[in-house]
Amino acid sequence: MRIEDQAGWSHDFPVKYLLGQVDAELDVEYWGRCAAVEGLFVDPVPPPREVLTIRGCKPDGPWGDVIARPDEATRSLGTLEVAIWDERQPQFAWDLVDAVVLTHRPNAADPGLVDVVVGTGVIEHAEVWCGAGPGTMPTLPRYEVYAASRRGVLTGECLGIDGLLVPRAAQADIPLQLIGCEPGGPLLAALRDPRSWTKEWAALQALDRTGREMARHMVRLEITDVRPSVLGDPLLDITLADGGDDDRPPQAARHIWETWYRGHPSTPNQWAPLDTQGRTEWLNLTRRHPGGPDSTGGTHHLAGRFITDLPGLYCALGEALIGPGLNIGRGWDDLKDCLSGRRGIVGPFTLVWHDADIARRALDFVDGPDRSLTYFDEILRLLEGHRANVVLR
Repeated sequence: MRIEDQAGWSHDFPVKYLLGQVDAELDVEYWGRCAAVEGLFVDPVPPPREVLTIRGCKPDGPWGDVIARPDEATRSLGTLEVAIWDERQPQFAWDLVDAVVLTHRPNAADPGLVDVVVGTGVIEHAEVWCGAGPGTMPTLPRYEVYAASRRGVLTGECLGIDGLLVPRAAQADIPLQLIGCEPGGPLLAALRDPRSWTKEWAALQALDRTGREMARHMVRLEITDVRPSVLGDPLLDITLADGGDDDRPPQAARHIWETWYRGHPSTPNQWAPLDTQGRTEWLNLTRRHPGGPDSTGGTHHLAGRFITDLPGLYCALGEALIGPGLNIGRGWDDLKDCLSGRRGIVGPFTLVWHDADIARRALDFVDGPDRSLTYFDEILRLLEGHRANVVLR
């Protein structure tokens, strides 16, 4: 499907969304076009609060800090990441959202260890961090607990977590409405027999005002309601039972999408005033915008004063190396792919990293191939390993 062939119509308002199906070659078959969508921006629903007992913690590190202040009735540990490992890799993973210490006591089997009782919300990962789906429970499981705010930093190990391995109800679906929709052939077929299409997935493509694809979101075609559109005949308003996968943009992303709708970013640092969540959403919008033909050589300037978190690093690196609003990725592996070619830049080149100490402090955690290096040092080694001359200022 050529987007420019479907991005215009005879109505007085613009086409803002296209609906289609992605085939094996990643081409999109046209299904319909819409003037608006309601229910796309949704804040995650906090998980129900539960009480868990983290058993057999060594009384040092953060756990030692808990024990050292018994007079405090509750203490927030922030969000923790829990993984169950076999002898080689993690098999299961959870987030303990906003974990709060309720009490602690000596472990019954080993008084040298401590049991920490926490109140928390629990989110199970559909895929574990190594990239594979959940495996089988190891014969001798090892429980590791990480601080989510310090990516990859091991808070400690424990013997087990009472209350963690229980089934939890799935969260309710959140509907999505296609407003002012003009259906194409496949969508008309779905409207005639909705039950036969409930397992079909469609790509919802958001367009900017020039008709260029701005973002893409997958939705499930389970149609629950169809009625004449509030925007007038012959358009339809179509309600889907669920707005799709779990990465729906939050409400705070709406104004970021509005910025991109006015046109692709052409000046640097428009993302800089955003918080970490906003910068993550900015990076998400760069996905549909890879760099052009690979360039090499030259001197690039990295605005380090804005690198106060991990998304800020990749926003700033992308702008410095390939230009505003272009996709350099969101992590170490993405950057490695970019520097290896076909993403906009290859070495040799010079990168002048201004205010590097700000980034050094912000990226002082472990989350890379070499667990002995901070993330800042990992990035330096990666850049230099791909023939970048990095000048720190």
